[in-house]
Amino acid sequence: MAGLACGIVGLPNVGKSTLFNALTANQAEASNYPFCTIDPNIGIVDLYDSRLEVLSNLSGSSKIVYANVKFVDIAGLVEGASKGEGLGNQFLTNIRETDAIVHVVRCFESEDIVHVSGSVDPIRDIETINLELCLSDLQMVENALSRLDKQIKTKKELVPTYDCLSKIRDHLNQNKPVRTFTLTPEEKVLIAPYNFLTIKKVLYVANVAESDLPSMENKYVEQVRRFAAAEGNSMIPICARLEEEIVQLPQEERKPFLDSLGLKESGLQRLIRESFHMLDLITFLTTGEMETRAWTIANHTLAPEAAGKIHTDIQKGFIRAEVIAYDDMVTCGGRVKAREMGKLRAEGRDYVVKDGDVIIFMHH
Repeated sequence: MAGLACGIVGLPNVGKSTLFNALTANQAEASNYPFCTIDPNIGIVDLYDSRLEVLSNLSGSSKIVYANVKFVDIAGLVEGASKGEGLGNQFLTNIRETDAIVHVVRCFESEDIVHVSGSVDPIRDIETINLELCLSDLQMVENALSRLDKQIKTKKELVPTYDCLSKIRDHLNQNKPVRTFTLTPEEKVLIAPYNFLTIKKVLYVANVAESDLPSMENKYVEQVRRFAAAEGNSMIPICARLEEEIVQLPQEERKPFLDSLGLKESGLQRLIRESFHMLDLITFLTTGEMETRAWTIANHTLAPEAAGKIHTDIQKGFIRAEVIAYDDMVTCGGRVKAREMGKLRAEGRDYVVKDGDVIIFMHH
């Protein structure tokens, strides 16, 4: 995983483009018409982390590089997309290349903004999109099975893959996503080459009206929360319209503005943090005069693999990792003192990197 990428989906007019504009602060064409976003726009958003500023001050770094998330805005998905309706197939290709799905759901009433289906019903909207994703996966699995059908006559080793995909096909035929199908560890390996859309984790974003601030609760949000919980997915409420206002403010005015509304932080930061949490990602930190940087890795990553995030040569020539916990680094006021106080640890190949570890990798 080079960086983290989330595909943003949602029916037309649910607030997806508004949210995306806020994410990228480069205005995608948001208007009251389905299909105003044609190309998948890409926005890269930093995960703000106050630890980096503290370390940067200790090291006198000339720059700070935060961890980030890439958001891909997928063109308006409508019923029939898997059959090529709307901008169907192109949309589905874009989303296969992402790590997770952010599904924006309309949880507000509005006289001004038409709803594709004429009424607000978040669960129906979710099911419309989920069905399209299931149908697309079904088409893919049927193509794969017809290819395997010819090959297994001579290649018996493909039989387990064929059997596993057949079970998945039956599951999808009941309009159930692949993520709700129980796979053995062996089966997970067999299906890894098949990039199922419905195996990806989903973060539901319940888009609420400004009148729902600061609690962001209403009956629709509660419906989405229950639906997500039943699926084992996460949900966060966000007011996309508010987020669009926040990003237009100068940096120093954002915090007071949020405070005035009774909010601790922007919805976008909650969205990015929740994306990390959902995909079980953490960051380790490096700091020096040149830069202080956060590096994104999967939780439970070993030291050599973490080193490989910085450069493959460091992974190949890995000798050891010199690790200081972030809190120790701050308490000691820097690396030199941390070493004197015995807070610096030399760790080998089997060390599991923790969130907030400040590391120097020794390599040859």
